[in-house]
Amino acid sequence: MLVLSRKASESFFIGNDIEIIVTEIGAERVKIGIRAPKGVPVLRRELLETRDLNREANSASDKGAVNELKKLVDRLEQPPAEKREKPFAGK
Repeated sequence: MLVLSRKASESFFIGNDIEIIVTEIGAERVKIGIRAPKGVPVLRRELLETRDLNREANSASDKGAVNELKKLVDRLEQPPAEKREKPFAGK
């Protein structure tokens, strides 16, 4: 691992087209800015970990359980029976 020391407003490059800028240094946090081409994804580590956990859970889940969960969600999204419109029973 490369460890660099930078002051506020100083920067460094990763490759030729990704620039990391130290924008602010506080007591417990350092704010950084990232300039990168639009095609380069920039994600926080915790989002990557959550995405990976979600993928694992999805691949390990029982399809029957997933269908049951969908049914439960559908029921929660429907209004209660007394608030549903009654079909017109014309005369």
